[in-house]
Amino acid sequence: SDLQKQEERGELLQPLIFVLLVLCSVLLYFKVSLMDPGFVKPEEEEGEDKGQGVVIPQIPGDIKLRRCGYCLVKQPMRAKHCQLCQHCVRRYDHHCPWLENCVGERNHPLFIVYLSVQLVVLLWGGHVAWSGLYFEQSREWLQHNILLLVSFLLILIFTIVVLLLLASHLYLISCNTTTWEFMSHHRISYLRHSELENPFDQGIILNLWRFFC
Repeated sequence: SDLQKQEERGELLQPLIFVLLVLCSVLLYFKVSLMDPGFVKPEEEEGEDKGQGVVIPQIPGDIKLRRCGYCLVKQPMRAKHCQLCQHCVRRYDHHCPWLENCVGERNHPLFIVYLSVQLVVLLWGGHVAWSGLYFEQSREWLQHNILLLVSFLLILIFTIVVLLLLASHLYLISCNTTTWEFMSHHRISYLRHSELENPFDQGIILNLWRFFC
């Protein structure tokens, strides 16, 4: 049959890989959106904070951990209370409306993996849509290809958004900072009073190693 011939020629391998990538993207989405991003528990002690990493001597010693006015827990350094999740989140990055969850210490690496897989799927889908287009200046061509053309334009827009989002996160990770710290540097006490612009930066390689490993 035609299906067996296509299998023998290896023509079914690429669609299978694409479907697996889409499935992987969906599973990663649910994993990142449903998992604990690093909520600060009331029973946790101050010294058990695993999100601080190495203590940086340039941070002034008079800056003490404060108690959150909403959930009444002691906030570890780099934690922030999320009004939508109603929790303090360790190494808070941002609240993602697409995931309906915070991106924090625990799910941030998986969030990067999700964006990477999503980008591959979009680039692949865009290539397929583009290869199916042949341009002619006629009304009939537009009527027959309008759906494919709109699909390609939507894929292109989503690709640009995901690419910019992934690039910005990788840049912030390489500097060992978060979106919240980057956007609110002047309002965060341990950054505002620090002698260094970013006291957590330990070099690109070590920053990436500590984040992903």
